[in-house]
Amino acid sequence: MVIYRLPRMLTQTADDERITLSTPGSSCPQCRQPIAWRDNIPLLSFLWLGRRARCCQAPIAWSYPLTELATGLLFILAGALLAPGLPLAGGLVLLSFLLILARIDARTQLLPDRLTLPLLWAGLLFNLNEVYIALPDAVAGAMAGYLALWSVYWLFRLLSGKEALGYGDFKLLAALGAWCGWQVLPQVLLLASASGLVWTLLQRLWTRQSLQQPLAFGPWLALAGGSIFLWQQMV
Repeated sequence: MVIYRLPRMLTQTADDERITLSTPGSSCPQCRQPIAWRDNIPLLSFLWLGRRARCCQAPIAWSYPLTELATGLLFILAGALLAPGLPLAGGLVLLSFLLILARIDARTQLLPDRLTLPLLWAGLLFNLNEVYIALPDAVAGAMAGYLALWSVYWLFRLLSGKEALGYGDFKLLAALGAWCGWQVLPQVLLLASASGLVWTLLQRLWTRQSLQQPLAFGPWLALAGGSIFLWQQMV
């Protein structure tokens, strides 16, 4: 719901139909008919309906069940690796936000402040009690994460006159620094860059798109940050 509605909420005008995260109810993207609750059950409804909307028989995009499946798998993984209580609660918050941000950025190339900034502050709040790392490491991680990509952005812009990153990327890496600490930021950046590069090359070879097409970096930061966070819980 957040993945599809928040970008529309940020761009809606006074003349548009008022959209919030809870209203109006879910509707078919093709014919706009309301979706009954029984047709809106994660994964099960997709399988029961045979990948077609009940109202107009339009195909249901694979992005819906894949996102629901990823959410379930992340929650199971968090439950297996994190201790009950604050560690598990925080892990579910972080992984949920990262999945939402990755999907939004992949669709719209936006990383909304309404998600990145609360995620940053949540990391600092959880680490007030050193749930994952010491508070000084969390504060240093937030600062280092922002300044690292901010520096890359301005250096590249001065040398090429082009913008290689968005400010949302700075804030997302700052949030990851607040959760994971400054020590792992090089690994996060290396993993995100390598993953993004490999995916981009494979995608361009498969679709024959130009390498000049913009790449959303947020999904790879989210993937790398979530992976490093879970790895920290295992060591």
